[in-house]
Amino acid sequence: MRLHLPSPRRSRHPLVRALSLLIGVVVLGVLLVFGLAVAGVLLIGGAILLAWRQWKQARMPRAAANTPNKPAPDVLEGEFVVIRQGRPVAH
Repeated sequence: MRLHLPSPRRSRHPLVRALSLLIGVVVLGVLLVFGLAVAGVLLIGGAILLAWRQWKQARMPRAAANTPNKPAPDVLEGEFVVIRQGRPVAH
């Protein structure tokens, strides 16, 4: 089963065609400007957030040196079971 849509009718008047072309170009320009503005805001916001995190991370070692009871961040904690080869293991 095919879907048949009526074809859009183009106006034959040259002034209407030129005006519709101009309106289309203006709409595309506005969308481009708003898109670039949003991209700029996201880029600047991301740069500020990255700088903020780097600044906070640079200050952390001085604060962490005052609390020696904290475990090292490279240590993984958990429970482990040794599985010996040759014995069937139920998963």
